[in-house]
Amino acid sequence: MSWIQNPVEFLKALFDRAVAVADPMTTLRHFLPERPVGRVVVVGAGKASARMAEAIENYWGPCEGIVLTRYGYSRACRGIKIIEAAHPVSDISGVEGTIEILKLLSGLEEGDFVVCLISGGASALLVAPRDEVTLSDLQILNKLLLNSGAPISSINTLRKHLSKVKGGQLAAIAYPAQMLCLMISDVPGDDPGYIGSGPTVGETSKPKDALGLLSQWNIAAPSSISLALSGSSLVVPPDDVRLSRVVNQICAAPIQSLNAAAELGRSFGCAVELLGDALEGEAREVGLSQANLALGLKANMKIGDRPILLLSGGELTVTHQGSGSGGPNSEFSLSLALGLQGADGINAIACDTDGVDGTLDVAGAIITPDTLSIAGMRGIDPRVSLLNNDSHNFFEAVGGQVVTGPTLTNVNDFRAVLIQSLFI
Repeated sequence: MSWIQNPVEFLKALFDRAVAVADPMTTLRHFLPERPVGRVVVVGAGKASARMAEAIENYWGPCEGIVLTRYGYSRACRGIKIIEAAHPVSDISGVEGTIEILKLLSGLEEGDFVVCLISGGASALLVAPRDEVTLSDLQILNKLLLNSGAPISSINTLRKHLSKVKGGQLAAIAYPAQMLCLMISDVPGDDPGYIGSGPTVGETSKPKDALGLLSQWNIAAPSSISLALSGSSLVVPPDDVRLSRVVNQICAAPIQSLNAAAELGRSFGCAVELLGDALEGEAREVGLSQANLALGLKANMKIGDRPILLLSGGELTVTHQGSGSGGPNSEFSLSLALGLQGADGINAIACDTDGVDGTLDVAGAIITPDTLSIAGMRGIDPRVSLLNNDSHNFFEAVGGQVVTGPTLTNVNDFRAVLIQSLFI
């Protein structure tokens, strides 16, 4: 019989493996050509972008360029300038850094070569509001969007039409230079147009489509936002000649990380079920659904059966109605724990692969059969915590937080539920 003696450490090892295979230092070399002759410029934005820039210089040597990343995510580069800015709500540092990037790209010529590095977080870091919109307007909108429960596809569609850099506009500015855009996907479905709001990818939606999303998700945005979305379109259509010299390439994606974790799980004797790499929806609802699935599988297990490992990725959302603090992975975990009600032999982990669950520097959470009993001993009602969207404080109190610090990559959420039969 297979039995994993320390399920918590096993689950953490799965997450570590998922993160490791998405490390840009490992992945980029498979997609990077020989260094071109002539002028080479590197630009980019995202929580993994500084690590991507470091990897570029590891293979090509010092390069000219500017890359934007989240505060605390910088890496030492020999030629590429790294600028730190705020995420998930943009700040003036992001605006100023974006202006520097645009100035660098605007004077390029046909013989020049651009490498653009885009990863999750680029939407907030690469920020150039259209003329009708102020940074303050965008900050208000982003906070509303983050609390609305809207999927990333809707959020990034809005961002594209309020920007002078997203929706293909960055690549258009670099024309006629040749551009290779290397992306680390953090969006369900790996659509390049939604990764970082597609600064190098043509866009077919219209401002009126984005305006409709404000109504759909009940966003009471500043009046300037509605005014801007009632105006002309700035995004670049896919057939625009200025995008004709761009190659967009995804160099790391959630499915690769899930497959690596699955391989590790099988080496421990687990029967692995992949539930999908692009799950979306309310975190608490998906948590309850997976709890019911796990309980059903556990009920049919016999003594001596192999452990079952459920793996999933994607990007869940939280509609904030309470005053607490919690990201989608922690809220998923709290809902999962409530659904399981301390069932023996079921442990789980849910973390964001970038090390940030929501807006706090907490990757996510881990639950055991003792999670709810520990909460009870400490006078914490998990149902109240869930109603208040206060999963971060819940898991801090019960010792279930996973804190990694910057992982320097970002392939979205990672969830693993381990189901084991009883001892003989």
